Amino acid sequence: MSEEIVDITIIGGGPTGLFASFYAGMRQMSVKILDSLPQLGGQLTELYPDKYIYDVGGFPKVLAKDFVANLVEQAQYSEPEILLEETAISATREGDHFVLKTDKGVHLTRTILLTAGIGAFQPRKIGLSEEEGFAGKSLHYSIKELSFFKDKQVLVCGGGDSAVDWALMLEDVASNVTLVHRRERFTAHETSVNQLMASKVKVITSRTVKQINGADGQAESVVLVEKDGTEELLSVDHVIVNYGNVSSLGPLKEWGLEMDRTSVLVNSRMETNIEGIYAAGDITNYDGKVKLIAVGLGEAPIAINHAKAYIDPKARLQPLHSTSVFKE
Repeated sequence: MSEEIVDITIIGGGPTGLFASFYAGMRQMSVKILDSLPQLGGQLTELYPDKYIYDVGGFPKVLAKDFVANLVEQAQYSEPEILLEETAISATREGDHFVLKTDKGVHLTRTILLTAGIGAFQPRKIGLSEEEGFAGKSLHYSIKELSFFKDKQVLVCGGGDSAVDWALMLEDVASNVTLVHRRERFTAHETSVNQLMASKVKVITSRTVKQINGADGQAESVVLVEKDGTEELLSVDHVIVNYGNVSSLGPLKEWGLEMDRTSVLVNSRMETNIEGIYAAGDITNYDGKVKLIAVGLGEAPIAINHAKAYIDPKARLQPLHSTSVFKE
């Protein structure tokens, strides 16, 4: 067990957690970051490193991996202790601090900030009997390198932002791209859908993938089926699936936190129902909540400032601006 008591332990090393680390440094707080993944960046690193992000102020568009790299650099301002592949199990109040137990040890912390996103996650599978034989070879649930699909026939499955963005990003990389969606309407942002419809991507709606054909893990074609049973054969080299993620908050569900399904309820101070435990980003819910990276980046300083005031009631809740801290 580490005998040092840090001011705040951030559980989750995605964008919100990384920005919270930076801001905690601005408030002269000692920081620890825990994440169950082997690298920082959360879903952006794990699933979408080569996907563009469009909804963060100051970036007309930025690759997820570049955005994460900047956040990691910025997070170092607090000189955090970073512990990867470590899962938080329980948190027990002892006097003026928490005893935080993980699957690898015990940590002492005055406050806790939950920024675990959607929690532990795995992609929702396509659900075909032949899936295992193609998975990781020509059936994919994320894109790590766009160049892997150069001059290939690619089928993208899904109707959300990631599926549409992937299809558009592959437009000038693959020999041809087809996007198939089981519904007529898309859940992606309207601008992205309009861009998709104006692109070279072939869009097929109201169909699903019934079967993948091929040998030795290499797809050769897929069978698409309509609701009325009508089938269509489509030649492909690779199938990319984005049907969302199956997520779980795991042990956090046993902490006694007030929940709304898989989200932690917070107030306007980002406080949970447990004194000294805060939450920010996609893990949270409150009236009017919108789950965007930009929103999480705004919630992080709110949580940090109130955690600072909780630790030190004499501290100013409204700190100086960063322009006052960083001077030429």
